[in-house]
Amino acid sequence: MASSVEVRGVSKQFRLFQEKYTSLKEKAIHFGKIPFEVFPALSDISFEVEQGTTLGLLGHNGSGKSTLLKCIAGILTPTSGEILVRGRVAAMLELGAGFHPDLSGRDNIYLNASLLGLSRREVDRCFDDIVDFSELGPFIENQVKFYSSGMYARLGFAVAVNMDPDVLLVDEVLAVGDANFQLKCINKIKSFQKEGRTIVFVSHSPELVRGICDTAFVLDHGRLVGGGPTPEAITVLQQFQLAGSSLLFDPAREQERAIPAAGGEVQLSRLEVNGVVVDQRAVAVDPGSQAEMAIEVESPPAQAIFAHFELVIINSENIPVFAFNTRDMGVDAFLLRGTTELSARFDSFVVGPGAYSARVSLYSEQSGMLIEVRQWDNALVVGGSRRGVSGVVAMDVSIFAEELSNRRL
Repeated sequence: MASSVEVRGVSKQFRLFQEKYTSLKEKAIHFGKIPFEVFPALSDISFEVEQGTTLGLLGHNGSGKSTLLKCIAGILTPTSGEILVRGRVAAMLELGAGFHPDLSGRDNIYLNASLLGLSRREVDRCFDDIVDFSELGPFIENQVKFYSSGMYARLGFAVAVNMDPDVLLVDEVLAVGDANFQLKCINKIKSFQKEGRTIVFVSHSPELVRGICDTAFVLDHGRLVGGGPTPEAITVLQQFQLAGSSLLFDPAREQERAIPAAGGEVQLSRLEVNGVVVDQRAVAVDPGSQAEMAIEVESPPAQAIFAHFELVIINSENIPVFAFNTRDMGVDAFLLRGTTELSARFDSFVVGPGAYSARVSLYSEQSGMLIEVRQWDNALVVGGSRRGVSGVVAMDVSIFAEELSNRRL
């Protein structure tokens, strides 16, 4: 299959100046003499995105995801390397990018669409669809400087998806807006997937990437450190999170690697469901029945670690159907020392029929950092549903019919 996006050895460097001169005289006097540091935002990035594929980009804040997306969109020019994009590109990189605050929403639709390469005639044809998607209604005639961030997102996303793109670039736009708008955007992205369009999707939510993207890559301090099928990429991301990777901490540096991460020796060694060890075969659970999940944790016997734990149950479509976090529940942190068993009991396991994975995460009570995470794929299978009943949850239902004409008024 042909590639829609090809990134070949791309590097991008920025200059970080130690001194800033604002006047023309100061700039002229110090021209070429201002000390600066070279910041490598991207370092030798290479990959291809096949046509019709949805690619996710994951990484910590400052890892280079947005810079890479701007290079693909043509907003930034790489310092070295090249990028080939085939087809019309629509980019949702920043809220309100290309909007003029003193113009109305109507005028900004034409302005923003022209920056994306649409003619006025093309905008005329899709103008009503843009307004309908944004749901701004009468606000479309107001100046956009009076819009909220959610209204900005609605208008910008509506313009981008209605320009009939071959390649759609999305950068964290789903993090803003109400739940209905986010669902609408996700449904639009899924309709693009069915139409065979190429999407490059940036998000800090691994579960959102897991539910939308076919493949994913992980960036860390401007380097491409892993990728492949989305579950594998998320595992790579979690490994770097465990190492403490962040904007100010690069675990790849030898002097920092020597610093031990808190709880680095903690392991989630075993999962049991109703007393049965989850191994190569899923444990069967009846819908609506009682269930207990026990997690065995191995930690240094001479070290006391206080931690919270999170349990997420994920269906076959990589969508979390249930999750809890003991910190959010107000439960005291658990003491981990030696071998510890954490248990979660369900009075009524009401998820619908199907296969489910279980992901367990441990977080430090003091810092809140991720200590350890492990996912058991296809850990349990829920069956025993009655014929004609399906869905995400399993509920008992009784059916009645009553002839209303026999009721007394």
